[in-house]
Amino acid sequence: MVPKEQELTATQGAPAALLNGLAILECFSQAQPTLSVTEISNQVGLHKSTISRVLQGLAKAGYLIREESNGKYQLGLGVLSLAAPLLANLDPRLAARSYLEKLNEDTEETAALALWNGESAIVVDQIASPHQVKHTASIGTQYRLWNSSSVRSILANLPRPLVNDLLSEGKIISPEGTKDTSALVEELEAILASGYAVNDGNTTPEEFGVAAPIFDTQGKILGSIVVSAPRNRVEYQKKRELLIRSAVEAAKGITARLGKSSEN
Repeated sequence: MVPKEQELTATQGAPAALLNGLAILECFSQAQPTLSVTEISNQVGLHKSTISRVLQGLAKAGYLIREESNGKYQLGLGVLSLAAPLLANLDPRLAARSYLEKLNEDTEETAALALWNGESAIVVDQIASPHQVKHTASIGTQYRLWNSSSVRSILANLPRPLVNDLLSEGKIISPEGTKDTSALVEELEAILASGYAVNDGNTTPEEFGVAAPIFDTQGKILGSIVVSAPRNRVEYQKKRELLIRSAVEAAKGITARLGKSSEN
């Protein structure tokens, strides 16, 4: 954002004109998609004559459109062209790819991205471990088991009434023998506090996995980043803490790249 003190004083010169233009563009929002010269002048604290000159330049460049019927302005397609590189990064798979590569390289284990579709975690990208013995999942695999670390890391960041509904309706499959799901929901609080979920032989006796949540620009849960490995290798090489730390760091990096602060 352009600092207000710069908006008020930057009225002359090329650098000032740039700051004025940015301040004007920042006036437009979902709540105010169209604005008059007077409305913009009131917001940024510049004279209407200055506003008019900058508006004309922005309109000529395609960043604004002037409505002939009322003389008001709205954002033009030029703004979209500027945002195109950023919008490309908002694809979770593109945003996550370099972090998956680093997670795979740092741990030498399988790194995967699972996105939430409202009922299950779906594997949309994966880089397999270089080891001959490894744990992998096909692209498109859907996880609905409570014991899955990817599922629990996502559920921990959903409203509790929704989690209860998913469990009671059988959309998320509870561990065998579960009679009271309230204890399961309580487990989510610990996952939420730690920032990750662990699958230590919960789905299959030989698998160890760690999942950490990723969020979109609005702070809503998108899915999780997962690193998985054979349990015996994790135990023998004492890799548990490395996998946890690496998964959490990757998830925070992806979330930041998508435009949301990873600090809760």
